[in-house]
Amino acid sequence: MAISRRAAVLGAAGLLAGGCARHASRDEAAAVRAAVAGRAAPALGGAELASWTLRPTGIRLDGDRATASAELTYRIAGYDTAPVTAARTLDLHRTGGGWRVDADRPAPGAAAQPWDQGPVRARRGARALVLGAGPLPERLAELARAADRAVTAASAAWPEPWARRVLVLLPPSQAAMGALLGRPATAYAGTAAVTTGHTGPGAPADRVVVNPEEYAGLSALGREVVIAHETTHVATRRATTERTPLWLSEGFADWAAWRGRRLAPHEIAPELTRTGPPGTLPGNDAFAFGGDPATLARAYEAAHLACALVAEEWGEAPLRALYRQAGTSGAPTALRSVLGTTPAAFTTRWRAYVREELGPGAGR
Repeated sequence: MAISRRAAVLGAAGLLAGGCARHASRDEAAAVRAAVAGRAAPALGGAELASWTLRPTGIRLDGDRATASAELTYRIAGYDTAPVTAARTLDLHRTGGGWRVDADRPAPGAAAQPWDQGPVRARRGARALVLGAGPLPERLAELARAADRAVTAASAAWPEPWARRVLVLLPPSQAAMGALLGRPATAYAGTAAVTTGHTGPGAPADRVVVNPEEYAGLSALGREVVIAHETTHVATRRATTERTPLWLSEGFADWAAWRGRRLAPHEIAPELTRTGPPGTLPGNDAFAFGGDPATLARAYEAAHLACALVAEEWGEAPLRALYRQAGTSGAPTALRSVLGTTPAAFTTRWRAYVREELGPGAGR
């Protein structure tokens, strides 16, 4: 989940200076605030902004130069249902007619935005918008096509109301991906894509952020599955809460991404085929970024097969009902109320199902 940082709003009379900087007069503060607020929106390769606001939250003056902190809120037309918020730092200098912005960058500790990483290119699909920065234009068209197919797959698995469109960001490198997410690049080693966004009914549209280095190493099928998985997170976001266990949210996204593809279970779950089923369903910590790749793969495979079990034995509609109810009351209550089973009984049946699907040689 991406982290947005909100700075406290300070009135003009309370704008502070430190070190060799000095207090701003009301007129100077007003002029700097006007220059910050009037900062033009960046070019997004043809993508349109529905809104763009820079609100100054602090100013430091040093002679003919100034540094301002600001809160940015913006919406990309057709994709964001609520504003994205980001903390920014701007450098300005005095001109004969007022103040001019020299530089605009993420505030310390804040996540970068796509335009911070170079000129932004845009590619539209029928139900997707891909924004990329850096020397990767050849991937944009491929991603737009994959994202269109992913919207179709996610909608088939989750035929509930959702926007049925997806915004994909393609940064130039894994390090740039980490900057967009406000985390170290090493956190995403082995991860081909992630979805940002806040859970709950008031959440803005998500962004699927691609790791170009990992994504490029996948097969064509692997790339399709990754984008479909992440798009399913976008589709189910409003039904997802902190009560939803990751085995259910990640398992459902994986089940949706693989749904309808003619592959044998051992092809979908090679790590579990090698090791056999674990003793329990994977906990939330098993899905942590940057962990052991084999351990992470087993967690996703186990979660996928848990959801496949529900879809096969109870039905796809009960699987969706389980997802919705778990977000409201937690998985134990949802298992009882929707499926008529207990967590212990479900785990036992799931372990048997994994062995049935993967064959008697699994884990031997």
